[in-house]
Amino acid sequence: MPLPASPGLGFKPEHFSDILRLSPALGFFEIHAENYMGEGGPPHRMLGRLRQDYALSLHGVGLSIGGPGRLDRDHLARLKALVARYEPDSFSEHLAWSSHGGDYLNDLLPLPYTAETLQAVCDHVDEVQAVLGRRMLLENPSTYVLFEQSTLEETEFLAAVVRRTGCGLLLDVNNVFVSATNHRMDARAYLAGFPVAAVGEIHLGGHAEEMLPSGPLLIDDHARPVADPVWALFAEALALTGPQPVLIEWDNDVPEFPVLLAEADRAARVMADAGGLRLAS
Repeated sequence: MPLPASPGLGFKPEHFSDILRLSPALGFFEIHAENYMGEGGPPHRMLGRLRQDYALSLHGVGLSIGGPGRLDRDHLARLKALVARYEPDSFSEHLAWSSHGGDYLNDLLPLPYTAETLQAVCDHVDEVQAVLGRRMLLENPSTYVLFEQSTLEETEFLAAVVRRTGCGLLLDVNNVFVSATNHRMDARAYLAGFPVAAVGEIHLGGHAEEMLPSGPLLIDDHARPVADPVWALFAEALALTGPQPVLIEWDNDVPEFPVLLAEADRAARVMADAGGLRLAS
């Protein structure tokens, strides 16, 4: 079953008791796959209980889809076991790389958009989908540098991956705003070129801002509320994609649960205004 076209939150263990007590009317919870690759213990007990009541989105951060080498087969096997265990309604990863040889970096790094990189990404997406036996979603990145070697626009690159592999896309609206601001580009023009027919989920998150002599630099830090311009861009994205599952990402400096619920409620109201969600009376 696909995720419901309604707001969801990232699951944080410190909020588990609040979730059981409040039974919030959320469409789904999302988890980072790498946090649940152990065999058991409290994380799995909580996740198993959560799965009884909510749809689940599995979001990977460690496959290094954009890396030049082979995928880590052990990591992929652990991911397959996790998917089999919880049967999530969605699985997604990033258009980025995060490993070199046997070294893993605690970051999601950009890649040049070239024919060679396109082939590598498509090969990796094909392998993941074959191993998992399901369609995956690929997320557009937040970027801070551009490559002179690139011969394709990011939206062209993503569209080509979709055509070749049949994968879907995760549209991170905050990433669009961050990248467009950093590179002095038009975020709305980016959305106009995005292959929206392939979108299966939307992400919203907060960002930090620094002022440089050349202008603002935004950092996708997931450590604060969604900014007003991102909410506005989200409404424009919904007009293009139609109703979608929408995740509020808040992974650092995590607040109390009611703060996250307020962000999800705001997302629901934007969706209702866009005709994508009916609020309870």
